Amino acid sequence: MKKFLAMLLALVMALSLVACGEQKQPDTNDQGNTDASELNVGVFYYDFSDVYISSVRNFMNSQLDAMGVKYNNFDGAGNQAQQTDQINTAISNGANLLIVNIVETSSPDAAQNAVEAAKTAGIPIIFFNREVSDDVVKSYDKCAFVGTDAPEAGHMQGKLVGEYLLANYDAVDLNGDGSISYVMFKGQEGNAEAEARTQYGVEDANELLTAAGKPELVYYNASATDKYLVDQGGKWSAQAANDYMATILPEYSEANGNMVELIICNNDGMAEGAISALQGAGYNMGDGGKTIPVFGVDATESAKQLINEGKMTGTIKQDADGMASTILNLVSSVKDGGNLMDNTASFNVDEGVAKIRVPYATYTGE
Repeated sequence: MKKFLAMLLALVMALSLVACGEQKQPDTNDQGNTDASELNVGVFYYDFSDVYISSVRNFMNSQLDAMGVKYNNFDGAGNQAQQTDQINTAISNGANLLIVNIVETSSPDAAQNAVEAAKTAGIPIIFFNREVSDDVVKSYDKCAFVGTDAPEAGHMQGKLVGEYLLANYDAVDLNGDGSISYVMFKGQEGNAEAEARTQYGVEDANELLTAAGKPELVYYNASATDKYLVDQGGKWSAQAANDYMATILPEYSEANGNMVELIICNNDGMAEGAISALQGAGYNMGDGGKTIPVFGVDATESAKQLINEGKMTGTIKQDADGMASTILNLVSSVKDGGNLMDNTASFNVDEGVAKIRVPYATYTGE
């Protein structure tokens, strides 16, 4: 009898322990606050070498550090296959929130693949800067995009160029033929921002010129089918623009009466590369001598310095700090146990899709 009672008591205690264990199992669907230490954020940049993206990364790092959030940065180095592998590996290693500056923008496939990976893992994904399609964002309720309105920078740059030319037309028209010869440097084929800037940077300038009775801009190489020169590596690089200008300048010069009189660039990196080549030929030295107007986009610190030194004409500010802060607003919502778009009432959000637009601004010096 004593043996039976002992066995019965042991069974009751075992059942009690099992019951207690079941009550303490975590609820995987719990929507309560997520402690910052529980977040493991993977941040994927298309290319560390991009000057603007480096600025975003610096701001993002400092804000994530301030939040006490664990994060890892990944350099896609302009290679989509590499970035895709990085995303999959990060998820396997425990990343529970993805922030992605996608490499490939000419097709939605890469972004959609990233979304599918996040969806399978049940974790949020934020795309930024390099735009992904509405369909990609709508395909997953834990997906959002933070970026700019792609055409806006092109329209603003075109207006800036047109207004500058109307105020300085004769000085810019080096050969006195009554028209302005230009070159356009494009960052990448198939990228929404590059396409819009390349189109409107010229079109909107032409609208202002023709309304004032001036001829449209003339592309420096009349025989060219495409009225732009593109970075074949898709990196929007200073080196690409510098190489192009180094080839252009010996043939298209003041001595030959066909000098390029205006340079419009999709970003400040390419503007800086063009200026470097111009300086090699004695232009844009910031000493009051001959200066070819050069326009960019981003308002990087180095570009602002060139503008303030009189070596560059103007740029359109793409707010790196604002971009990072907006992204971190979404991260904070997740950290607090909410959804990505919970605290976005003060932002410019597209109708019907989780896309937030960070505004541009004009910069011509302080």
